[in-house]
Amino acid sequence: MSLNSNPGVSSTAGRPHTHEMVVVHRVFRRESATLPRLVRAVPDGDTARAARVAGALRDYTMGLHHHHHAEDELIWPLLRDRAPLDEERVGRMQLQHEEIDRTLTAVAEWLPVWERSADRISGEELALALDAHRTALLAHLDEEERSVLPLVAEHLTVAEWDLVGERGMDGIPKNKRMLALGAILEEATPEERAYFLGRVPLIGRLLWRSLGRRQYVAHRRAMRAPLAGE
Repeated sequence: MSLNSNPGVSSTAGRPHTHEMVVVHRVFRRESATLPRLVRAVPDGDTARAARVAGALRDYTMGLHHHHHAEDELIWPLLRDRAPLDEERVGRMQLQHEEIDRTLTAVAEWLPVWERSADRISGEELALALDAHRTALLAHLDEEERSVLPLVAEHLTVAEWDLVGERGMDGIPKNKRMLALGAILEEATPEERAYFLGRVPLIGRLLWRSLGRRQYVAHRRAMRAPLAGE
């Protein structure tokens, strides 16, 4: 997931800078762990809080969907063509995406039931579906980083790699892009933060410094406040 612009900082020695996906994966790891905790922390019958958590969950699934769709459309076909000896590895990525989609189907079935009532039974069913989703997701992210990102660095051009990030970002509504940037920067090292901010157009960097950073901190505090005492 790049953030549109400044293509000169996108590569390392003329090859795709695949470490940016490792940083983005941290967001999915963190949020997939946090979301079932947030569901379980909603008081029985508190539909207002349930609606807020449900909104965050929908944002998460939307972001993950666009992330995986970009890979399905723009990475796997190129690797199949250029690295035929690694077909099995690439095929596993697609199968894992399908398994993750199945776990999210279970999440989607329970989410509206719980959102309407905020009762503990449907909340626990939703949380268990999220736990199962996280198990499948982590296995996929681990293997992708270990086995497939090296193939990407070897076989894709910088422009092809940047298109993957642009396509993923295109799926995020403009009014939520500051939150997406904050989610990425939250656990980034100083060097990683400088890299991602360097990918943002000047107007975006100014918005982040003047408004976006405070917006993200307030959002994070409001969402995670019930977990502070755990």
